Parts: sequence; structure tokens; C-alpha cells
Amino acid sequence: MTAYVADVINAVYVVAVIVFILGLRAMSSPTTARRGILYAGVAMLLAVAVTPFSPHLSNFAWIALGVGIGSLAGWYWARVVQMTAMPQMVAVFNGMGGGAAAAIAAVTLLGSLAVHATAGLSLAGAIIGSISFAGSMIAFLKLQGWIRSKPIVIPGRQVINTAVLVVGVAVGVVALWKVSTLWLLPFYVLLLSYGALLTLPIGGADMPVVISLTNALTGIAVALDGFALVNGPLGDAGYAMVIAGVLVGSAGSLLTLLMARAMNRSISNVFFGAFGAQEEEGTTIQGSLKPIEASDVAVMLSYASSVIIVPGYGLAVAQAQGKVKELADLLAQKDVSVKFAIHPVAGRMPGHMNVLLAEAGVSYDKLFDRDEINPEFPSTDVVMVIGANDVVNPAAHRQGSPLFGMPILDVESAKNVIVLKRGAGKGFAGIENDLFYRDNTRMLYGDAADTLTKLVQELKKL
Repeated sequence: MTAYVADVINAVYVVAVIVFILGLRAMSSPTTARRGILYAGVAMLLAVAVTPFSPHLSNFAWIALGVGIGSLAGWYWARVVQMTAMPQMVAVFNGMGGGAAAAIAAVTLLGSLAVHATAGLSLAGAIIGSISFAGSMIAFLKLQGWIRSKPIVIPGRQVINTAVLVVGVAVGVVALWKVSTLWLLPFYVLLLSYGALLTLPIGGADMPVVISLTNALTGIAVALDGFALVNGPLGDAGYAMVIAGVLVGSAGSLLTLLMARAMNRSISNVFFGAFGAQEEEGTTIQGSLKPIEASDVAVMLSYASSVIIVPGYGLAVAQAQGKVKELADLLAQKDVSVKFAIHPVAGRMPGHMNVLLAEAGVSYDKLFDRDEINPEFPSTDVVMVIGANDVVNPAAHRQGSPLFGMPILDVESAKNVIVLKRGAGKGFAGIENDLFYRDNTRMLYGDAADTLTKLVQELKKL
């Protein structure tokens, strides 16, 4: 009977894995992303539902309590968290995954230190999971604004970080060698410290890459834990963890590489370069900032034949996605062609702008990535930049600038550029934006939601 139950559980795990893969495939396109998320949720529900029936499993009350608390917390946060805070929530949930992987590794280590092959896998999972957890928590604190978003650089950080990592791993190896659990506490303290020290020098502009990489690390940690569990009484659950972890780890790794490529930077530069810690010096920008009123912008838009809107984090902060949709609809009624230009690292997490605009009901066929839209800027009458900064900064074309080589949206080549911004401050990278001083650029100051409301009102009068 036990063997029959195990076979049924394995079959359900296989089905769950297939559904996971289908969900991941569906997430590759904005039009099917919702379906992909639903598939992934169903797959996880299947896996969680059958696991309690595994032979040799006990402590059902604790399992039920954990599942209940986690489900209620997830349901509550999904309902109350605003889209502007979605990057923070992703960072926290990803950190929880890394923490769970580290906790599973701890339990496995406590019970199997004598089996060095199994314990070695658990040790690797504990190392990676701890780094992912601590890094995700620092990312959350930076995104939430509870600690400064700019790089926090400690003198001699590379030497200190390397020392903490090496000593931490050495302590873990000693725990295996001595077959002693007394070494696990300092091991976890050191690895969690390393995860925090690694992430503190990373600026807010690089948070999308950090979130993506910690997600990949969580997947790898889960897979390693799964390998360790395969040799134990819960081997069936271990196989499911291996497959799910590999899927998450590979997808997260690929996304991390794509995000880094979008900024024309290496992963090592993102994590060890402290990008944004030093502001650009010695560069004099020609020209001046030229303010404009909402009424004048409305007239300019109404007489345009083509308009491209470039959303950024300022749009999310102002929660102005509904207003920008209303503005786009009004322009469409006036036979103005409206498109949205989406840079891969605009916002604070991968796909942030796509999700934000989708929430407002902007059609997917209006969204264009950088390679698709860049050739159209020279023939565009008006480009509206809403809260974006570094992704439209022409300094990326200037040799010697910290942004040099980063692929940007070439909005400076448009006939007219309107920048909606709270003030004349710099972006997360700490680099002055050449675009704001160009002859064809006008600055429309104010909160994006208020400014867009005024534009909508002015357009309705015309």
C-alpha cells in the first residue's frame, strides 16, 4: 500500500512539473503571462496538496499551521500591496524562498551530518539560500526606502566580504568534518552577513538585476536541498524540489544575464562595482532647463501625429498609470498615434512597467521594447518621458561617463521631448541627465498624477 501511495504521489509531482513548465512558457509573452501565473499556482497547489500523504511524514499539525499562515499572508499581501510596492514584495517573497531553502538545509544537516555526501549538498544549499535571503532583505530595505538606495560602501569591502565568505564556508566544512552541529550557528551568521555585505554596495538602479539573481540563487538552493532529500525518507518530495528548483534557477539566471546585457554591464560589475557610489564629476552640460506649462503641452500633443510615452519609476510612485491610459485614449480619439517605449530595466524589477500598464488596461500591442522603438524616435513629433531618467540619458553615448555603453531609449532624437518630473534631481545612477538640457526638451514639473490630470483636462478643452 505504501508503494502504491508513493507511486501516486510521484505521478502527481510529474503532472505538477509539467504544469510548471507550461506556466513558465506562458510567462514568456505578455498576452499569456496571466495564464502562466495561474498555471504555476495550480502546479504548486498540486505539489503541496499531495506532499502530506508521503509515507514516513509526521508533524501534520505543524505542517497545516505553516501552510495556513503562509496562504493567509500571501492572500492578504496580494490584495493590499500596491503596484508601486510590487518590487519590494517580490524581494521579500524571494527572500522567504531563500530562507526556506536555508532552513530545510539546516534541518537536513542536523539530522545527517554523519552522511557527508548528503550533508555536503545541504551545506551548499544552506550557503546559497542564506546569501539569497540576506541579499533579498537588503534589496527590500533599499526599495522600501528604509535604508539609503545609493551604494553603501565599506572601506576594504572586497577583502572583508571575501574573508567573511571564506571563513563562513570553512566553518561549514568543519561542521561536516567534526560531525558537530555546534558550528552551524556561526556558519549561518557568517553567510547571512556575507549576503548583506554583498548587497549593500549595490545601488537602487541595479535592483532589477539583484532581484533576478537572488531569485535564481533561491532556485539553485532549493534544487540542492532536493538532492539531499532524495536520499532520505521524503525522497519523492526531493525529486519535485530538484525539478522546480532547476526551473527557477535556470530561468532566473537567464533573466539576470538579459538584464545585465540590457545595461551593457557584466554581473561582476553589478555586484562588485558599487555603481552609483561616485557621482560623475568634471563634466559641464551645455544649455539650460526650460519649463513648460500643461496647457502648452496639451496644444503640442493635440497637433501631433505621433506620440511616444516613456514610463519610468516616477509613474509608479505617483500611481498615475490610470491617468496615462486616459491620456493615451484621448489622443487616440484625436487620431494621434500613441505608443509606449519600455526599457528592460525601467522601474525597480524586471517587467515592472509592463505590469503597471497592463493593470491600467493599456493594450499589449501598444508596448514596444527598446530595439523596436528606437528607429521611430527621429520621426516622432512628441516624446513624453514620465518619471524615467537613466534609461533615457544621452550620457550613455559619452565616453568617460559611468553610463557609457548602456543601451538607452534614444528619445533625444525626437522632434520634441516633454519630461514630466518632480524636480531637476538626478536618477538612481547619480548622473546628470543631458536630455533635460537639450534644445528640443521642455520640463513639465510636478507629481505625475497631478500633471497628467491637468493634461487630460486641457486636452478635453481642445
